[in-house]
Amino acid sequence: MWPPAPGREAWGVATEATMPVTRFKICCIATVEEAWTAIHHGASAVGLVSEMPSGPGVIPEALIAEIAVALPPAIGSFLLTSRQDAGAIIAQQRRCRVNTVQICDRLTSGTYRDLRDALPGIAIVQVVHVRDQGAAGEALRIAPHVDGILLDSGSTALRTKVLGGTGRTHDWAVSREIRDRVGVPVFLAGGLNPENVAEAIRVVRPFGVDVCSGVRTEGRLDRAKLRAFVEAVEGTRL
Repeated sequence: MWPPAPGREAWGVATEATMPVTRFKICCIATVEEAWTAIHHGASAVGLVSEMPSGPGVIPEALIAEIAVALPPAIGSFLLTSRQDAGAIIAQQRRCRVNTVQICDRLTSGTYRDLRDALPGIAIVQVVHVRDQGAAGEALRIAPHVDGILLDSGSTALRTKVLGGTGRTHDWAVSREIRDRVGVPVFLAGGLNPENVAEAIRVVRPFGVDVCSGVRTEGRLDRAKLRAFVEAVEGTRL
């Protein structure tokens, strides 16, 4: 199962020898029922989206807390945050009661050490948006300070930032390079769906994959798409 919030020693680093099947996280969860649907299909984690400058799946913090406390301890409850201030992230985690914080933008005030000191036992995952080869350098700089890196296809350079839920893939060759070079688990996101996730796993060999729009129809979790996605992931079992 997905480690509840442990620090990198318990998360481990994904390798062909140690990862019998890729974990998967279902993002943009909107209700307790959706969360349990994802879990019953084998999800190791769910993504709970707080206020964002753009993109799908945003829900109120009170609902995030309601969903997080309803989950089994071994399931990762990921708070997707657009906050860039460590103090604001700490306060948000305490309100939402999740076991993992997914930072979708760059941290500009405070440090990862501040987060660790204030939130013992809470895992920290930093999103790196893969636009070009520069993403590899960014991931390498960040990796020593976090429990995981999540590679997505957004952009922090646009006037209205796009921090996830794009439905677009990126260059998986860059993602594979990052996966090979950083010493923490790598999660792959960005445009994954039942048709391409197996190839993505074969190319990148990530610790986990992350999907939102690829298993939804008109914004709602689609059980048929979810089953197809799970079957594709499980088909890559080594």
